[in-house]
Amino acid sequence: MSDPKQAPAKVLITSGPTRQYLDPVRYLTNASSGRMGAALAEAVLGLGHEVVIVSGPVSVDYPKAAEVIEVITTDDMLRVAREVFPNCDGAIGAAAPCDYKPLHVSDQKLSKTGRPLQLDLVETPDVIAVLGESKRADQWVVGFALETDDRRFRATVKLQKKHCDLMVSNGPEAIDASDNHVELLDPVGTVLETISGNKKHVADRLIHQIHNRLILR
Repeated sequence: MSDPKQAPAKVLITSGPTRQYLDPVRYLTNASSGRMGAALAEAVLGLGHEVVIVSGPVSVDYPKAAEVIEVITTDDMLRVAREVFPNCDGAIGAAAPCDYKPLHVSDQKLSKTGRPLQLDLVETPDVIAVLGESKRADQWVVGFALETDDRRFRATVKLQKKHCDLMVSNGPEAIDASDNHVELLDPVGTVLETISGNKKHVADRLIHQIHNRLILR
């Protein structure tokens, strides 16, 4: 449990995937399961803090003690996160929001024509970057960077670009998996800890670092 003299912190956690619809039945998404977000929430609650989870569509069960707000699209996730964040001490961006959405969404199911279908995609807003840019001096933001190559370099660039206090670097093998392998980076890209194991173990170690470096500061 946390130090009784330390007031409980309130932590926002984004979790799971988002969906960007092409038509009423088809959408772009990814295989993010929400397991990492659920494990992080358990770890935060275990230290006596409060948790608000803003989650895309998942089948995982979140802790009953957490407040869960369900969303669908990346724009929904950003809107809700911006509403919740001012009342939180910090945010952890464990979600895997869709980075692109169709320029045009059909209001009717797209039918086969026998010809290639061309999709024009535009970027969605970056939820954690918006929170990082808007955070107060007494708030903190921790991001997740999933990369396939040059992971540490790309994660460090994202950390600085998104105004994060810490960045968790991992790879595509983390998606919809029970285990994870991550590096926790400080603002200048120094590896604070390398963690491997099931997502509960990884979450416990990450929250230990976040608690000591950010919540108790």
